[in-house]
Amino acid sequence: MLAGWIFDFFRLLELVTLIPTLGMLAFFVNGYVSQNELTPNYILVLFIVSVLAAVWALVTLFRRQSTRESAAFVAFVDICFVGAFIGAVYTLRGIANANCTSVSGGFSSTGGVSSSGSTVTISPLDINYTPFSTRTLAKWIASQELEG
Repeated sequence: MLAGWIFDFFRLLELVTLIPTLGMLAFFVNGYVSQNELTPNYILVLFIVSVLAAVWALVTLFRRQSTRESAAFVAFVDICFVGAFIGAVYTLRGIANANCTSVSGGFSSTGGVSSSGSTVTISPLDINYTPFSTRTLAKWIASQELEG
């Protein structure tokens, strides 16, 4: 009985730590999708792994009786998720070059997206995009300000 409570506690703790991660990554994915841009791999990989891990934690929490019977399989899948998170963080290795002391644009209602001319800068990662016109950018910034 105590083992079941400990299992439930750690699954709830796992969900509590994954939900903010999902929210932040969904914010970035939504920013790219609303601009009709492809989401970069380093964000997308971490987002997909986080979604799958949250679903796995929720399913194993609700199906505790059947997971008790296959504890070795549950432990194996949990270890696989640890490896997937390590791989997802490895894809983020480019963030080491980001300058966090001098962020241009900051996080505003546009989500840290600033523009100068026809270049868009996503400030936390210093990513520059110029595939669309200034008119499209102004339209997107106006839609973000209306939502906020």
